[in-house]
Amino acid sequence: VQLVESGGGSVQAGGSLRLSCVASESTYTFFFMSWFRQAPGKEREGVATGIDGGLTTYYSDSVKGRFTISQDNAKNTLYLQMNSLKPEDAGMYYCAASSRVTRYDDWSKVSAYSVWGQGTQVTVS
Repeated sequence: VQLVESGGGSVQAGGSLRLSCVASESTYTFFFMSWFRQAPGKEREGVATGIDGGLTTYYSDSVKGRFTISQDNAKNTLYLQMNSLKPEDAGMYYCAASSRVTRYDDWSKVSAYSVWGQGTQVTVS
């Protein structure tokens, strides 16, 4: 399985970006499909998840109300719409997926995922 992210870039604070993650197999295969981010010198953190085909979504408190995760299962694609971007949103954004059914609370744990994309860089100035 491969995940390929795109859509990162450089924006001014208050701007928007839309990230995409294309999976090499059906997104219905995955229990969790999520976005993580990692800033220099910091741990990788969960940003948002779509669970069980995107029927349920969760967000980190830091992005709630500004970011929206969605899936187009017909296109095997996961999206992250990011609005009202702040400098603290900057970092490398990774798409991650897991087929293992587990507690919903586990969505933000790096250890819950077996498949990762290569990342796409987001810069906010």
